[in-house]
Amino acid sequence: MSIKRGVSLYSFQHETFLGKMNLEDCIRTCAELGANGIEVIGEQSFWGYPEQPAKEADIQHWHALMEKYGTTPVAHDFMLDYKRYKGRLMPFNEQVESIKRDIDFAKRLGTPFLRALVSIDPDVLVAAAPYAEEAGVKLLLEVHAPLHFDHPWILRHAEAYDKSGSDALGFLPDMGMFLEKFPPVWKARFIRNGVPQKIADYIEKAYEDRVLSEYVIQNVRDMGGVGPALGMAETLRHNAAYEPKRMLAHMDRIHNIHGKFYQITEDLVEPSIPYDQIVKVLTEGGYNGYICSEYEGNRWIEDAEEVDSVTQVSRQQKMLKTLISQQGK
Repeated sequence: MSIKRGVSLYSFQHETFLGKMNLEDCIRTCAELGANGIEVIGEQSFWGYPEQPAKEADIQHWHALMEKYGTTPVAHDFMLDYKRYKGRLMPFNEQVESIKRDIDFAKRLGTPFLRALVSIDPDVLVAAAPYAEEAGVKLLLEVHAPLHFDHPWILRHAEAYDKSGSDALGFLPDMGMFLEKFPPVWKARFIRNGVPQKIADYIEKAYEDRVLSEYVIQNVRDMGGVGPALGMAETLRHNAAYEPKRMLAHMDRIHNIHGKFYQITEDLVEPSIPYDQIVKVLTEGGYNGYICSEYEGNRWIEDAEEVDSVTQVSRQQKMLKTLISQQGK
C-alpha cells in the first residue's frame, strides 16, 4: 500500500474564520482534490467545543458529509489547556480527564488518531493510554519545530511509550521541522514590516549556511537591526533543517503526518521544505498512512494579498500525488 493523501482543515482556517467556507465546503474541496483523509480541529469546526460537548446533530452531519463525499476521518487535533488556571498548571488528574473527553469526541467522529500537542507531559499521555486503547484510538504526539526526533523531550516520550507497552501511543511528525531554506513568504513579509533588504538577505543566507542563531541575532544588532529585523533573526531559534531520515527509527509509532507548507509555487514546488526527500524516506520506511496538507502561509501574506488556501492546498496535493507515484515505480 502506498502513502495516502489527506488535508487538515486547519489549512482552511482563514476562509473558515471569515465565513467564506463552512465544514461542507472544506470537505467537498478535499474530495475534489482526491485528498480523502480528513483531519479536524474541534474548536474550528464544532461550535462551542470543547467547553461544551458537540451536539449530536453536528456529529451526525459530520458523518453524513463523510458518506456524501467518500472521505475518511483521520485525526482530531486536540488542545490540552493545562495553563487555563492563572498562576498554576492544571493538576495531573484533570489533564488526564481532559484528554479522555477528547478521546470520547474522537470516537464519536470516527477518527482513529488524536494529535497531542508537543508540550504535553509523557506521563499524562501514558496515563490516558488505557482509555485510548479501550476506545480503539491512538494518541500521537506532534513532533514540531523547534523540537525533533533527537531532542531530549521527544526521546523522553519515546522511552515512556516503550516502557508503558501501550500501542495507543505514537508520533505525528510535522514536516516543518525539515525547513531546508528560509521561506520566501516569510522574508517578503518581514521586508514589508520594515526589515532592510540587506539585513533580510543576510538572515536568509545565514539560515542556509546553518549559522548559529545567537550569532545571527547579534550580527543583525551590529548591522543596526531593530524591531522587525530582530524578529526575523529570532525565527532561526525556532526552526532548523533536521534530517528526514531520523523518522525511520520511529516509523513503527508514526501513524499520521502533517504536511506543513508555507507556499507551493506554480511549478508545484515547496521552496523551503524538501518534500522529494521526505516522501522518499517515508516510502523507505514503509509508511502507508496519510500525509495531511497543513497550509500555514496565510498569515504571512494576508497583509498584502487575498489568501487563497484552496489553490495552495490543490498545488500541494498535485505535488504529493506526483512524488508518491514516482516512489511507487
